[in-house]
Amino acid sequence: MPKNTTTFRGIVLMSLAMLGVPVVDGIAKYLSTSYSPLFIGWARYAVAAMIVLPLAYRRYGFAFFPEKQRFAHLVRTAFLVTAMTLYFLAIARIPIALAVSAYFVGPIVATVLSVFFLEETLTLRKLLSLAIGFAGALVVLQPSGEIEIGVIMAFGAGLFFALYLIATRQASQQSDPIKTLAFQVVLGSILLAPQAAFTFAMPALDVLWLFVGLGLFSAIAHLLTIQAFQLAEASTLAPLVYLELIGSAMIGFLFFSEVPTILTVIGAILIVLSGLILIERKTTDVRKG
Repeated sequence: MPKNTTTFRGIVLMSLAMLGVPVVDGIAKYLSTSYSPLFIGWARYAVAAMIVLPLAYRRYGFAFFPEKQRFAHLVRTAFLVTAMTLYFLAIARIPIALAVSAYFVGPIVATVLSVFFLEETLTLRKLLSLAIGFAGALVVLQPSGEIEIGVIMAFGAGLFFALYLIATRQASQQSDPIKTLAFQVVLGSILLAPQAAFTFAMPALDVLWLFVGLGLFSAIAHLLTIQAFQLAEASTLAPLVYLELIGSAMIGFLFFSEVPTILTVIGAILIVLSGLILIERKTTDVRKG
């Protein structure tokens, strides 16, 4: 298959994945009116595990977990489930677009942390990205006014997501993506089980399909992302992550009547810009094959 065709397929899959993530957020926000975000977070991983494990077993049998550096995978997953839990707590309190804007400081923080933990060089590009991202965070946070706890939680989620990214870079990259995902959803379910036990509420039959959708869309988004990175270069796909902001704004507006404030929009634009600055541009245009 020609490279430009393969790249195009990767772009389409990544776009679908990033537009699907806000669907998970929307379901979680809707369910949070009747159920604890702590229970919803566990349900997301538990349902995803029921979907991913049969696929992993069909492909690898009982050897569906990574064989190497399992402690590193444990640390990565712990950071990720903490980020997800804080994020679900945030969207239960504030508009989705505002929460995801604050959450996206994660990759910028990861750039700074990489200098200390991975001994990467702090280049002028990274300093510029940090400055613009910090400005965007201040706009979203609005420190001169009353700071909402939901915004703090969203920023906290972004911080733990940054730690997840650093742990991922330190961990072995040789693990099969399906095995990594299987380990992630199973361990996530176990780590979140205590908070689910303390906040458990039997889902009503009329919303049971939403709990199923929570895990289903989450698993599909992960699988689409994995497939996308197998078809296209990371530098091509990275900007598409910010489609999640557009999807979040749409979900918030259509289903929760949330209209982003002008400050949220400005802050989001600055944070997106800071992320785009970090993307290494290739000298050869992918479209030219």
